[in-house]
Amino acid sequence: MTERDPEKSLTDGLGVPGSPRHLDANLPAASSSKSTRPSSATSVPTYSEDSYEEQLENVRQSNPNGFSSVNTGVSVEQAQADFAELQREISGLSRASRISSRHGNDPEKGMKGEATGSETSDEDFDLEQVLRGGLDAEREAGIKPKHIGVYWDGLTVKGMGGMTNYVQTFPDAFVNFVDYWTPLMNLLGRGQKGVEATLLDSFKGVVNPGEMVLVLGRPGSGCTTFLKSIANQRWGYTGVAGEVLYGPFDHKEFKEYRGEAVYNQEDDIHHATLNVEQTLGFAIDTKVPNKLPAGTNKAKFKSDVISTLLKMFNIEHTRHTVVGDALVRGVSGGERKRVSIAEMMITNACVLSWDNSTRGLDASTALDFVKSLRIQTNLYKTSTFVSLYQASENIYKLFDKVLVIDSGKQVYFGPTTEARAYFESLGFLPRPRQTTPDYVTGCTDEFEREYSDGYSPQNAPHSPETLVEAFQKSKFEQQLQAEMADYKARLGVETAKHDDFRVAVRESKRRGAKRSVYSVGFQQQVWALMKRQFVLKLQDRLGLSLSWLRSIVIAIVLGTLYLRLGETSASAFSKGGLLFISLLFNAFQAFSELGSTMTGRPIVNKHKAYAFHRPSALWIAQIFVDTAFSAAQILIFSIIVYFLSNLSRTAGHFFTFYLLILVGNIAMTLYFRIIGCLSPDFDYAIKFAVVTVTLFILTSGYLIQYQSQQVWLRWIFWINALGLSFASLMANEFSGSHLTCSAESLIPSGPGYDDIRYQVCTLAGSKPGTLAINGSDYITDGFTYAPGDLWRNFGIIVAIIVFFLIMNVVLGEFVKYGMGGNQAKVFAKPNAERTALNEALQAKKLQRQKSKTNDEEEALKIESTSILTWENLNYDVPVPGGTRRLLNNVFGYCKPGELTALMGASGAGKTTLLDVLAARKNIGVIHGDILVDGSKPGKEFQRSTSYAEQLDMHDPTQTVREALRFSADLRQPYETPQSEKYAYVEEIIALLEMEYIADCIIGTPEAGLTVEQRKRVTIGVELAAKPQLLLFLDEPTSGLDSQSAFNIVRFLKKLAAAGQAILCTIHQPNAALFENFDRLLLLQRGGRCVYFGDIGKDAYVLRHYLAHHGAVAGPSDNIAEYMLEAIGAGSSARVGNRDWADIWDDSPELANVKDRISQFKESGKQAAAQTDLSLQREYASPLWHQIRIVLRRTNVSFWRSPNYLFTRVFNHIAIALLTGLTYLQLDDSRSSLQYKVFVMFQITVLPALLLPQVELMFVIKRAIFFREQLSKMYSTFTFTLSMVVAELPYSILCSVLFFVLLYFVAGFQSEPSRAGYQYFMVLITELFAVSLGQVLAAISPSAFVSSQYDPFIVITFGLFCGVTIPYPQMPGFWKAWLYQLDPFTRLISGTITTALHGLSVRCRSHELNIFTAPPGETCGSYMENFFAAGGSGYLVDSNASNCEYCAYSIGDQFYGAFQYTFDTRWRDLGIFIAFLASNTIILFAATRYLNWNRR
Repeated sequence: MTERDPEKSLTDGLGVPGSPRHLDANLPAASSSKSTRPSSATSVPTYSEDSYEEQLENVRQSNPNGFSSVNTGVSVEQAQADFAELQREISGLSRASRISSRHGNDPEKGMKGEATGSETSDEDFDLEQVLRGGLDAEREAGIKPKHIGVYWDGLTVKGMGGMTNYVQTFPDAFVNFVDYWTPLMNLLGRGQKGVEATLLDSFKGVVNPGEMVLVLGRPGSGCTTFLKSIANQRWGYTGVAGEVLYGPFDHKEFKEYRGEAVYNQEDDIHHATLNVEQTLGFAIDTKVPNKLPAGTNKAKFKSDVISTLLKMFNIEHTRHTVVGDALVRGVSGGERKRVSIAEMMITNACVLSWDNSTRGLDASTALDFVKSLRIQTNLYKTSTFVSLYQASENIYKLFDKVLVIDSGKQVYFGPTTEARAYFESLGFLPRPRQTTPDYVTGCTDEFEREYSDGYSPQNAPHSPETLVEAFQKSKFEQQLQAEMADYKARLGVETAKHDDFRVAVRESKRRGAKRSVYSVGFQQQVWALMKRQFVLKLQDRLGLSLSWLRSIVIAIVLGTLYLRLGETSASAFSKGGLLFISLLFNAFQAFSELGSTMTGRPIVNKHKAYAFHRPSALWIAQIFVDTAFSAAQILIFSIIVYFLSNLSRTAGHFFTFYLLILVGNIAMTLYFRIIGCLSPDFDYAIKFAVVTVTLFILTSGYLIQYQSQQVWLRWIFWINALGLSFASLMANEFSGSHLTCSAESLIPSGPGYDDIRYQVCTLAGSKPGTLAINGSDYITDGFTYAPGDLWRNFGIIVAIIVFFLIMNVVLGEFVKYGMGGNQAKVFAKPNAERTALNEALQAKKLQRQKSKTNDEEEALKIESTSILTWENLNYDVPVPGGTRRLLNNVFGYCKPGELTALMGASGAGKTTLLDVLAARKNIGVIHGDILVDGSKPGKEFQRSTSYAEQLDMHDPTQTVREALRFSADLRQPYETPQSEKYAYVEEIIALLEMEYIADCIIGTPEAGLTVEQRKRVTIGVELAAKPQLLLFLDEPTSGLDSQSAFNIVRFLKKLAAAGQAILCTIHQPNAALFENFDRLLLLQRGGRCVYFGDIGKDAYVLRHYLAHHGAVAGPSDNIAEYMLEAIGAGSSARVGNRDWADIWDDSPELANVKDRISQFKESGKQAAAQTDLSLQREYASPLWHQIRIVLRRTNVSFWRSPNYLFTRVFNHIAIALLTGLTYLQLDDSRSSLQYKVFVMFQITVLPALLLPQVELMFVIKRAIFFREQLSKMYSTFTFTLSMVVAELPYSILCSVLFFVLLYFVAGFQSEPSRAGYQYFMVLITELFAVSLGQVLAAISPSAFVSSQYDPFIVITFGLFCGVTIPYPQMPGFWKAWLYQLDPFTRLISGTITTALHGLSVRCRSHELNIFTAPPGETCGSYMENFFAAGGSGYLVDSNASNCEYCAYSIGDQFYGAFQYTFDTRWRDLGIFIAFLASNTIILFAATRYLNWNRR
């Protein structure tokens, strides 16, 4: 049997797994003790009406191995024999079963109907042809097989561990910022070392080509580390020792073949807006081999592979659906996992590591996946390693070898068939119905393992070390040694195989990739990435349309604000403002690159590991695609702005304008990308960006001209793309143009002054005695820009772009962030109370372990007598074109002391039913009765039930104990003493075995508690509320290993025994879990009930009900899996010819349930009559108590978010300091007047800094509030108030720092009446910006939507406040309303008049305007009428005839031109406070009445 060249076999190799869905029934490839249909000799006769073929099929399924030996592990020969055996039948069967799985979304609706037209496309998907045909095609094409085994000896991996990290608070951020010593020492390798932990200790083993290894161990034991190390992914560890051989290559040599050993991580990381076909298509583009199988070309190869993969994983229906993620709706979680699996199969590697790849898949899909791996491994002789958390017996039997890990030690490596017997021989007792993987993993858990009679920890293994010792003495150790020696010996002999491997890898590479680890050349990688980036941009419809909309709206606003500027001196300053704003707006459109570069890192890292493409290829492809998109957008922007504002109308001038704005955008895009590559996290990136971008803006020459800048800052201009672009834009607009001096710029002007020979224009570059000003002179005198430097500047910008691109490429290749795993745990700093509580918990834990009893004697007592009933429950939701019914006539009840399981296939409506019963739905229509003790639930219903939802939403800054206490404080009755509440919390911590994480910060899923620990916290938070009525849990065991799942269900059983009523959905329980439940509510798709009633001991009642209606479960079947298959919830047809929901509707059991419900209602009504209605409160505690508790938590949360606060403080300090230094100690010259206006204008930057941060924080906190609000913990008012108050201290701190640095460094007046007023203005601006951010977040469903308002608001506020274009020059339309409505109009008016009022002005010599007086007059007598008429300014010497004139003598004359007055400054302050108040009112109203929590 030949194997594959890297890729070609994709069609077949990848296809190999065939259509697992179709193999389900026919190809167990191993003896299945749990047969999938009524099987076993006894059950066949019960189906007298079965056709002869069906009986044959039943018999064959009872012994799928035919006549080969039963109960052996899956061997290659056996699998191949199976293929030969099945060859004849499969073609028809696989097609029929595929049709069946696709037709009718309701597999429960009867035996499969007639085939319809849509199956024709599947006719040719013949398993036999796919398995064999591809191999033949390869042989014809002369493609060599790749066979590589893996050998490891003494494999030891070390990493950082054992450090107790304490939670960082606000002051720590300052310490870390000024502490440059520690990072420097760490860089030099001299820093304080954390404790180095041994993650894997002396592992050894060997896997031959074509073998599959199952890796088992509890979470944290080292499975992931082993899988990564064996796939040659060694970064993130401090040391990897020992010998690892891939064929004859050691790990260093094998780096050349990086794409041949791949690792599939547990989380699915994809581009959310690409569809499934595009995601897989991109992978194939970067992996298409040079040599294709006979009779195929590149396009056909690509479409064949995609089709094969989609069929293989039964996800053809998702071909054109976007993949999606947590924020973008796409395919389901299980389907996304299958896309990840398919993507990794495309790598066509020969060593494969799969890390818990069945998470989120239901039992049948998980089995299909492992079968696919089995077939692929057999045919292509790959070496496959898989770790699974909840593996069924059927999955276990598909593996050849099993590796068991306990705390980083290898405690067993050998055949799967002998593992169970080996551990039993050591003295470990198996529990009844326990699957082998559960049993073997349980033996490594000191609290779970039990010893057989005659064994105890004294004479049997009881720790990782003793288990290793036992293994080393066993026969398996000798067998392993022999196998390893044999493998090493064979390496010398099988050189031909290794040569084939080298040839196969070399021949598969395309032109340009012969010497690299990648399959295709660099230019082909760039091309594939360009196609992908183009699709990504186009498919992000919302982002793209908002970006265009913003661009066009701002262009129209700018164009109409600077409408038809003339060629006069009055419009010269406005033109500069217009050019500067146009440049800045387009340059900062690129700011979003910062976020996307950092969020895209994990995908880049994954594709690099799969050897799809170099990171550098991505940056080059991106800049091409970005330029294409931004070029179109900037062109439209330029046309609108350019022609509305009437800039120089020649083609050359227009296209130069367009080109300069475009290169500014490209340079800043690359610049933000470089920051994104360099920064370890988003907060660093923001700090770095704020400092450098502020410098870029300040040194561009608009806010302060080049000649006036500090000499030590000036040099930045030459490396500043914005400054160079602005200089060229000014040169482009003004060189060659001639301005006319307008009346207000002429000195002297007015009646009697009409002889131009004795007048002068105040505009820079003017000459006495003429009205015409040369544009070139204006920019040379005013800005020190030489018109001839336009193209030189352009050349420098191009050089900067090339430099940035090279930097981007280099950094992308060499800087590795986000390649490590989950970080160490972080704890709250200990104090006396915490230490005492933790010691008490530890003592209790030791006591419990010693006594080995499950503390029944101190069991909880829960006083709950109420019974919840539901009858005729229907739930309809609106869908396009009508409504859809998700729940259909469901009856049931839940009573104290019973644990009820709610089960059904995916999409049957389990979570929907819980949501409806727990009163969590706020869309759709609910019909039917939900009653508590026979009456409608009162206001207190939501807080007296607890609902642990599937998503673990918690405040990431709380510790576990704080989260539980918060719940107890607000949800237990207010009258209960706090000490009693907190004592109960300690009991819950002990019961959920969370002693060691009680003071651990919850964190985020990426950095914080693990999935399993978060799940326990979710359950703990609900239990701490001491629900009086009912406890709902939605999939409390998903994502956990079997041991944790068992502990949680065992604990629920204990709660039920104490008197709690519990309703709980559960996925794939094994038999041991399932027998803990008292009652079952089983749903089928469409939300119809199939069974509601007792389960009985050994599920006797349930088995009897199923058998009575024709579905007989074999004695060894897991009834929880079997019942789902029987009702047709899997991919196979249901048992029997009637719909099980119809059977239930007609059954006496349902009549009995209805009868019980009416009895409960009757008895409940008497109890309800005696209850006191005045005790019914919506919230458990009064408003003031809610505010106290919630505000305390919000304050702690902010205090523990040092990045959020410090980034904010840092940005304020950086901008104020840089601005202050730029305008250092302004003097009393004429130019300083304009600079003082710009200093005050810098205050308007605050919203731009604060809005994005505040919005994100508000949205994160609101998501947590939504969950807590539904439990009626506290009111909306409490939440909003706590958010407003928590921001206050930091707003005040930031405003003080900002004001002091900006105001005093720039040299403003220090008398209290001025400085105090100015500080008030800064403080109100700070508070206004924070409240505005919160309002925008409150009226938006997500942070993304709220962030789209930001640029528009910031630009509008800045444009219309009268600085960039003075009030008198503003068009009447905008002047009439937007100028008045702009809050910053008040800010600018108040601050400028306060700063300049009464300030005397002394012009410097270069600022004086020189003209001559008429013959026979002195300057004083000539100007007398001008000054008498109210003219501003003064003469240096009144008696001279060569007049030197200064335009202003006092500051008031300067701002008089803007129509500001000093008398209205307090009125302006009052209006500004009114804006702040209106924000606060809108905020409270929006959070109260806008509900974004739709469910």
